[in-house]
Amino acid sequence: MSEGKMPDNIPLEKIDDFRWRIPRSYKPGMRVDGLIYADEKLLKDIRQDKALEQVANVAFLPGIVKASMAMPDIHWGYGFPIGGVAATDPEKGGVVSPGGVGFDINCGVRLVKTNFQYDDIKSKLKELVYALFSDVPCGVGSKGDIRVTSKEEKQILTKGSKWAVEQGFGTQEDLECTEEYGAIPDADPDAVSERAYERGRAQAGTLGSGNHFLEVQVIDQLYGREECDSLGLDLGQVVVMIHSGSRGFGYQICDDYVRTMMPCLKKYGINVPDRQLVCAPVNSPEAQQYLGAMRCAANYAWNNRQCLMHLTRKAFEKIFGMSWQKMGMSLIYDVAHNIAKLEKYEIDGKEKTLCVHRKGATRAFGPGHPALPQKYKKIGQPVIIPGDMGRNSYLLVGTKKAEETFYSACHGAGRLKSRTAAARSINSDMLLKELESKGIIVKASGRATVAEEAPQAYKDVNDVVDVVHNAGISKRVCRMRPVGVIKG
Repeated sequence: MSEGKMPDNIPLEKIDDFRWRIPRSYKPGMRVDGLIYADEKLLKDIRQDKALEQVANVAFLPGIVKASMAMPDIHWGYGFPIGGVAATDPEKGGVVSPGGVGFDINCGVRLVKTNFQYDDIKSKLKELVYALFSDVPCGVGSKGDIRVTSKEEKQILTKGSKWAVEQGFGTQEDLECTEEYGAIPDADPDAVSERAYERGRAQAGTLGSGNHFLEVQVIDQLYGREECDSLGLDLGQVVVMIHSGSRGFGYQICDDYVRTMMPCLKKYGINVPDRQLVCAPVNSPEAQQYLGAMRCAANYAWNNRQCLMHLTRKAFEKIFGMSWQKMGMSLIYDVAHNIAKLEKYEIDGKEKTLCVHRKGATRAFGPGHPALPQKYKKIGQPVIIPGDMGRNSYLLVGTKKAEETFYSACHGAGRLKSRTAAARSINSDMLLKELESKGIIVKASGRATVAEEAPQAYKDVNDVVDVVHNAGISKRVCRMRPVGVIKG
């Protein structure tokens, strides 16, 4: 399926102001309904590409449970829509699909707080942004100063963030504030191709290109006083958001397994309307091999963001002349966006282990969930939602009601325009001047990236977050505005 630009005509049944159903009767072969979280305003944008058709297509997957779901930032992707969530039951032939994870495996985001108020850094903001741009490698094919040997690379794939902490690039507390404590178990380095190893070796501690970024932000709105007090957050406080993934390493793993899994459709008698939904039963050798490799890429990405945070802390130390500990630069949380994980849920009164695909979706465990560290048991898991470089980003927390989405929420604003369309229609020089007039300093490795990542290329994150908050699947804590932006 190629990216469609004509509006779709898929029938949608309104459940309430924030949920819509694609009935399984829409297409013969759908095993469950489609379920879209959106309001009337966002639906107009969502209908402009073929993402809803992809929601219906995902409903064909063997073993899919409850519904094929989509978050309000949904847009067209490879096989699955970006913003898609689907859980399958391995006991009932449930499958795993590389397209349900995506090419940038464990693309994710972490949020770091500081003790600074905006006025404390305002006079040095430009100097800080230039130091971050200089010291944090970014851009297509960027290579970092944190070089690893072949032996160390394999250690990263099983240890994740723990490898970086062992090298002195962080603390045990950083691991406690990272999803899966920075390393998902059962990663299998032997399931990774030599080409993936080659691509990953030089990219540890690199930001990458496209929508990856490092932002200095200021909290400009508080919503949950209890949560803010618990996290030590207040109005005017400076935070740093880091958005990156598994770079070329993860891309190569997805590419490898999309091709090697293709024969599985025939082998296991799987019928899907789009070959980009290539998949295999979770308990099959092919799926186990993919999951082992995917977990390697997820751990690579967590290690990558840990290294990026280390470089960020060092840049702050250089500009402000004090230790990162004295500046209060502790990690609030790190969450994955593109991943498939085995999680336990109660289905029809029975506890089941399901394979939950989150592609462009954030895990959002509610208060008391056993997987959370003690410090977040009371308030729920931090849910970090980046917006675009001209508007806002958000911190939310997961809720118990989010169990209806397999504890998933949106992952960002969601694209409105493709990168090509944005680059064609937006003048990067004018955009940079406009952002500067708003007090936002941007440094990017290329002007094309600035145009491709323009605010106009994205939905308004404020609208997207309103939906997940009002639907009850995440709760707003605070809003941030960007003041310094590093783009690849």
